[in-house]
Amino acid sequence: MIRVNLLQVKRKKKPKAVPVFIINSVLFTLAAVIASGYLFYYLSSQLATLQQQKKTNETLITDLKNKIKEVENYESQKQTLEKRTGIIEQLKKNQSLPVKILSEMASVLPNGVWLQSMSVSGNEIKISGTGFTNEDVVNYEKNLKKSALFTDVALHGTQKATSGKIVTYQFNITCKVKAG
Repeated sequence: MIRVNLLQVKRKKKPKAVPVFIINSVLFTLAAVIASGYLFYYLSSQLATLQQQKKTNETLITDLKNKIKEVENYESQKQTLEKRTGIIEQLKKNQSLPVKILSEMASVLPNGVWLQSMSVSGNEIKISGTGFTNEDVVNYEKNLKKSALFTDVALHGTQKATSGKIVTYQFNITCKVKAG
């Protein structure tokens, strides 16, 4: 007997193989998405680090600018102080010269002579005065010439003057102060 099976047997169909280019495309896309995500995360963290460093550097720059201003103020104050110190020292030197001049004038002034005016301009001195005799005036000129403080002493003449019964001689002398 022959048996014939009239029922159809359902055969399973073999699934078709997915083409390789689709698998490759999906894998490549997946790899690209993962790489892009990693690159985005990495660059975002680098950007945050650089922004933080920028803020730190900006605060450091402002601090340094403030310190530079302080140093410049200090230097300008130092220069001002040095100028003032120099001026004070120069004034002390200049102050001692008139004292020396007057002291020397008083020490060489003979009896019978008195000074009426004295003017100092630079190192030149003009003296006006009166003496009882011509000899007293000439002695005063000689004493000035002998002095270590004065040079170029010149008597520009005397003039006889009378006031009441007293006869006096008015004189003008110029001289220079020695440097140093």
